[in-house]
This record gives sequence, C-alpha cells and structure tokens, in this order.
Amino acid sequence: PTPECGGPTVPPPHYLYGPHPPPRGTCPYSRPGKFAFACIGGMEGPDLSKQYGSVFSIQMGMNKMVVLTGYETVKDALLTPQHFGSRSQSEILSGNRLEERTKLVGLAFSRGENWKVMRRFTLKTLREFGMGKSSIEEKIIDECDYLVHRFQSFNGKPVDNSVPIMSAIASIIVSVILGHRMEYDDTTFLKLMSLTVENIRLAGSLMISLYNIYPNFLRLFPGSHLTIRKNVKEVNDFITKTFVEYLKELDLNDQRSFIDAFLIRQKEVDGKEENNPKTYFHNANLMGLIRNIFAGGIDTTATTLRWGLLLMLKHPDIQDGKKVQDEISRVIGSTQPRYDHRLQMPYTNAVIHEIQRFANVVPMNLPHKTTKDVNFKGYFIPKGITIVPLLYSVLRDKTQFAEPEKFNPNHFLDASGNFVKKDAFMAFSAGRRVCVGETLARMELFMFFTSLLQNFHFCLPPGITDVDLTPAVGILTPPFPYKMCAIPRA
Repeated sequence: PTPECGGPTVPPPHYLYGPHPPPRGTCPYSRPGKFAFACIGGMEGPDLSKQYGSVFSIQMGMNKMVVLTGYETVKDALLTPQHFGSRSQSEILSGNRLEERTKLVGLAFSRGENWKVMRRFTLKTLREFGMGKSSIEEKIIDECDYLVHRFQSFNGKPVDNSVPIMSAIASIIVSVILGHRMEYDDTTFLKLMSLTVENIRLAGSLMISLYNIYPNFLRLFPGSHLTIRKNVKEVNDFITKTFVEYLKELDLNDQRSFIDAFLIRQKEVDGKEENNPKTYFHNANLMGLIRNIFAGGIDTTATTLRWGLLLMLKHPDIQDGKKVQDEISRVIGSTQPRYDHRLQMPYTNAVIHEIQRFANVVPMNLPHKTTKDVNFKGYFIPKGITIVPLLYSVLRDKTQFAEPEKFNPNHFLDASGNFVKKDAFMAFSAGRRVCVGETLARMELFMFFTSLLQNFHFCLPPGITDVDLTPAVGILTPPFPYKMCAIPRA
C-alpha cells in the first residue's frame, strides 16, 4: 500500500543481513526465505510471500521463524486443533522475575496446562463481571458520558485525542480489575497507562527484537530492556499493594472485582498456602494476568478508536453525508447508544469493521509455536518452531476483500446494504488463541464510536488540509499523533 491510495503503509523491516541465504531444500522447514534479523512489527510479509509463497522462513539470529501469509494459510494454521496453538516465548515480555520467566505466567505468553487454567478462569470471570451483558454495558454507557463531556470541554479547539480516549478505555478495564473506576486525572491511573503504553511501544522496537535474540549478551548493557523491566516492576508493585489491601476485606461471598475472584479461587484451592505453584493460582499468575489484561485491553481498543476518528477526518463523506451520522440520527436519535443498536445500523457496523480491517493495529499477531511435528501445505515443520501468522496479510487479502488497500465499508455490506460477516475478518486473531476480550472490545468500539459521532462533527484544524495515514512502527501500529476539532452537533 502507498499513502497515495489512502492506506497506511507497513514500514519496512530492520534487516541486518547475514553472510548467506538459508539452505533451500524439499524439507518444508528449510523453505526458502530471508536470512535476516527482522524487527517484529515491521516485516514485509505480504511482499515476501510474492517471492517465497504463503509459507516461508526468516532467520532471527540463531532462530528460524516460519511466517504464514494469506487468509487460507493463516486460517488453516490457527484453526488446526492443537498443532499451532502454543506460544513462543518472548524474553522481554514473558516476565520480570526468574519465577515468572520459568513459569511463563499469566495468559499471553503462557502455554500448556497453566495457559488452559488461566484462560478458563479469565473467560469465566469476565463473563461473570458482565462481558457481553447489560452490567458491563452500563459501565460503558457511563464512560461514554464522561468522554463526551471531556470532548465538550475542548470547545471545538484543536486537540490530540489520544489521552482522553485512552483514559476512557482504561477506565473500563480498571473497573473490571479493581471493581471501581478511576478519575481521568488520577495520578496512579495516569501512571499505569503511561507504563503500559511505553512498554508496548518499546517491545516493538529494533533493540528489543535484538534483545529477544541475544538476551544473555545484551542484558549486560544499558538499553530499553532495563526500562521495560523497571516499568513492569512498578506495575507489579501496584498490583501487590492492591491485592494485599483486597485480602484484608476479602469476602468469599462477594466478588467485587477480577482481583477478588482470583484471590477467592486461590483460597479455595490453596487454603493457607497462597503461593503453592501446583495450583496455578499463585500470585505470579495474578500479576501476569492483570498485566496482560491491561496491555491487551487498553491500547489496542484505544488505538483502533483513534484510527476510526482519523479515518472520519479523511472521509467526511462517510462521517456525515447522510451515512454514519444520518443512520445514528434515524435509529438512535438523542438517546444513549446501546450495543444492540448495531443490529439496526448495518452501515455504521460496517464502518467499524472496516476501521478494524484497514487499521489492523496488531499486524503481526503474537508468535505461536508448534506443539508437534506438522506437515503443513506440503512442508514439514518440526515441533517447537516459532510461527508468525501475519494478520495484516489476511485483512489485506485481495481474494477476500475487493479493494484491500482502500478504506471501503462496502467490504462488509451486500448489494442491499445489509451487514455481511466475513470469515477473513481476523482482527482478534482466530482459533485457540483468539482474544479473550473480543466481546468487550466490540462493545466498546461500537458504543464509544457512535456516542462520539452522535454528539460531534469531527474536522481538521484550521490550516490543515490533509490527513496522514502512515502508522507508527511497533507491536501495535497506531497513527502518528494528530489534532482534530470536535464540533458539537446541533
């Protein structure tokens, strides 16, 4: 894609070329590919697939990664039971302490039985706290109201929307984890957001990619890895202080928060042995889960919403022009948007899906790992090999989307204007590792987006005539900072 065609470009990879290309052969694991140190978050997978096919390898230091591109290939891999469902370890993200790194705690980077137990617990607890239900919807409605009032306070002046949007999404996550919301200007709240966002940004950098390849060597030197470790320690200290306080008032019959639910489960399986690792409900797992929920539940949704508003600036004919705002006025009027309204709003629903497809804020997916020797697409891939399914290549697959490089809501509409689900819509990944917070994220995106467009017309600041759709580089691909004007609608 190029800026001229209106699509965000995937920045080129950071390559430090080695002395020779990888060996070619009939064994699929020696599939032709690049010999390079590739920076996660900046690989040109779709371009490389034109040369090497939909399954190819990339050499990262001493490790070889198998990259999968295109809808059919990624679908077959992620939806194959057991084969590609494990998680490749990231040295920098898997834990801050030896205990965490050896146990692979939490959810995002754990595997095996620990992952199964933590995933079941997380899904069950999120459902109990209202994910997909009216109880969590009421929290989102309240937060929509706070965000609208914050935008009203700008009085139509140019503003960077990143902090208020991030604060609104983070407040929902905090209310689930802690059982109560925090004010946008709360210093602890702002600090937690800052630490989380900085770690995600640094984790996608070239230096951290190199650190993950050579941790034993690079940990001897100063660098971004020390900043990440420091940030994780600060988050862990906050979590520890919080659950120690919650333990003092813990009521086995009254679960107020995600932390309460974990501590109660810990009591049930451990009795007084609160850190017995055999139970999986030890404190290191609690810290890992909360870090994962923070990182996975805040920045991704907030970044998508920021892309949504930026794309409305780029395409004012879609924002107003008797389209999104017209549909909001006809279906919702001046009442509060609710998630069920999407069923009566095919165009707005299509626009939100197209925002997610086009922006594709997690282009690389987190690396997977094979759980057994696999014969896949005519190639042999041994057990324990890192697999990178390129979600970007799925969401830009020309066999699935008519104009993949253009922002076009018609990708999700039929000839009669009805919303159409697409199997190739893998914004939340697919298979065993599909995002546990998908339902919550869908609710947030629809309700925040419609609430903002119900109340405001978004336009460029005076003197600005064009919109830059170039994304930043990293694990996530946010838009570069921009300003906009939120003009109250009559």
